[in-house]
Amino acid sequence: MKFSLFVHMERLSAGQSQIELLDELEALVTQAEAGGMKAAWIGEHHGMEFTIAPNPFLQIAYLAPKTTKIRLGTSSVIAPFWHPIKLAGETAMTDLITRGRLELGIARGAYSFEYERLQPGLTPMEAGLRMRELVPAVQKLFQGDYEHHGEYWQFPKTSAVPQPLQPGGPPIWVAARDPNSHEFAVRTGCNVQVTPLASGDAEVESLMQRFNAACDANPQVKRPQIMLLQHTYVAADEEDAAQGAEELSRFYCYFGAWFQNKKPVTRGMMEALTPEEMAAMPQYAPEIVRKSFVIGTADEVVARLKAYEALGYDQFSLWIDSGMSFARKQASLRRFIEEVMPHFQKAPEYA
Repeated sequence: MKFSLFVHMERLSAGQSQIELLDELEALVTQAEAGGMKAAWIGEHHGMEFTIAPNPFLQIAYLAPKTTKIRLGTSSVIAPFWHPIKLAGETAMTDLITRGRLELGIARGAYSFEYERLQPGLTPMEAGLRMRELVPAVQKLFQGDYEHHGEYWQFPKTSAVPQPLQPGGPPIWVAARDPNSHEFAVRTGCNVQVTPLASGDAEVESLMQRFNAACDANPQVKRPQIMLLQHTYVAADEEDAAQGAEELSRFYCYFGAWFQNKKPVTRGMMEALTPEEMAAMPQYAPEIVRKSFVIGTADEVVARLKAYEALGYDQFSLWIDSGMSFARKQASLRRFIEEVMPHFQKAPEYA
């Protein structure tokens, strides 16, 4: 199993400098590269200081000359916010900038806060249908001279310009949860990225079962890769692990509040949650978070990841957004690199 980093510029208070956050993003990604991680992933979000990433291609282009071998991926661009020609062209240009190190993750999106601002009236169902039309169109635009007559987009013969450096275009990853999404990804030759969020290891197993079923249903397709994305904190000791669980509990209360889309937002910052509001989300209580996410000392984390490897996951991505200080994020990532990764066979490119 290979390892990667999932990271955003995460602004916790209006007093934080956004330039400082950009420097911290660079520091975490270069730390991941120096430690032998395969990739760094950045998602797409709009109008939210909680996760600053209005166009992940910009951050990837910024990071490209500051790195040399780590792959840089979108995890994920939000399909309904993109025209296929625009996505194919920007993907190809970024592939050139990274010298062929780009990975393209695509998702339907999830926050109604973003839907109602960029695509008013958009439903998750329609967003998923748009993704299923977008992905094959982008693949064919990479091949060139493709004409499209779909439900959501229509255009005459067009090619991705420039052409991507990687033959056939960068690897595409589809964010999948339900069985139909897994089947679509596998059938179209895409890799799959999954996250159990706060559902714990039972969901980790179920997601792999859905992926395996999709592979079995498409024997004509070479088995793609599957990546597990999960919040992870490698603690110095049990007291530190408890603090990490408290911090991630608070993070997920805000995560849930953004999904509910009911709290006032001013200049991209959500109104502070009250203790009562956080208590009303018991699914994110610290003791639940401690069990659901990968939180613990290095030995505990190794054991947890060995189980994921045994299930068949090809890549584990450490989701580092957490509401923690930069110093605590760095310390956890350092322990992950130095105390966890050596227990797994090195990928050939880092041998």
